[in-house]
Amino acid sequence: MWTNDSPAASLTSEKTLFGTLPDGSSVEKHTLRNGHQLEVSILNYGGVIQSIVVPDKSGQPADIALGFDKLEDYIKPNPYFGATIGRYGNRVAKGRFTLNGKHYQIPINDGSNALHGGPEGFEKKFWQGTPIEGPNWIGVELTYLSPDGEMGFPGNLTVTVRYTINQENELRIEYSAVTDQVTIVNLTNHTYFNLAGAGNGTVLDSVALINGDRFTPVKQGLLPTGELQEVKGTPLDFTTPTAIGAHIRANDAQLKYAEPKEGGYDFNWILNHPDDLEALAARVTDPVSGRTVEMYTTEPGVQFYSGNFLDGSLKGKQGLTYAHWGGFTLEAQHYPDSVNHPDFPKTELAPGEKYSQITIYKFGGE
Repeated sequence: MWTNDSPAASLTSEKTLFGTLPDGSSVEKHTLRNGHQLEVSILNYGGVIQSIVVPDKSGQPADIALGFDKLEDYIKPNPYFGATIGRYGNRVAKGRFTLNGKHYQIPINDGSNALHGGPEGFEKKFWQGTPIEGPNWIGVELTYLSPDGEMGFPGNLTVTVRYTINQENELRIEYSAVTDQVTIVNLTNHTYFNLAGAGNGTVLDSVALINGDRFTPVKQGLLPTGELQEVKGTPLDFTTPTAIGAHIRANDAQLKYAEPKEGGYDFNWILNHPDDLEALAARVTDPVSGRTVEMYTTEPGVQFYSGNFLDGSLKGKQGLTYAHWGGFTLEAQHYPDSVNHPDFPKTELAPGEKYSQITIYKFGGE
């Protein structure tokens, strides 16, 4: 188990050139390190978490975040590795929504629906990056102005995302946004974790706990039906620690919606303690390495996804391939398609209001 009392413990930040965009913009990699072998690298392209290096129970470090070594691979279509998602995470039915009686259309990019803000969401944007630090943390602040009409969304939206680490092996992500017109906002991060090390097989043996007694069941296209369903008695019950692969192949309609061939997870769990940053939202442990990640968040839901569409053909960092079920996500969010479900937590943001969200990933080695 790691300790926090090393007199040599230190927090450092390093900025390096990661690549150049076609328009000549320089993409920076901000690497944050603490005194306990935690190392997190952030790109100002897409707000991407490019790597997360943590030691195992024996002190051996490994990168547990799926991603790429080169900028061009992030520019190409990819499964949102490590990306900041916006304006609107998850799905919007047919890409349509209505605000104050006016209809809006997001371009379709997921079957007949809009996913993660449309085909050119925040994961494809150049952000301004500024190193920041405090008495017991260090980080980088990214800012982006999403102009009125971008991907069909109304209003000029000014977004800030702050990534910081501390000596308690916590990666803290603070999101904030303001608008000059009524709009909708649902921001999240799409890091894929493999606690055995990115590219090291599947995550099926990793043991997950999700502190959510209910989920939002889906229909075809992974759109919510509008119901809230108990997880008890279903393959989605992670209220006690359960291997991700324990029930993933069960003959269950929900799992087949997520992955028709073999089954998979891609669902929104309703957290038992929304808006409580002190309450554990989820924990995943790799039984071999002993690495753990815990998530704490102010959001009402978490999208747990088991990498169903990874198929072993995509080469990632160090030339490694990412297997089917080769990573999982813990995306803190409002519920999918909330804008079209009045009973779901609201995602509207008006002028004079401030969108804010905090999610913490805490890493350990047992």
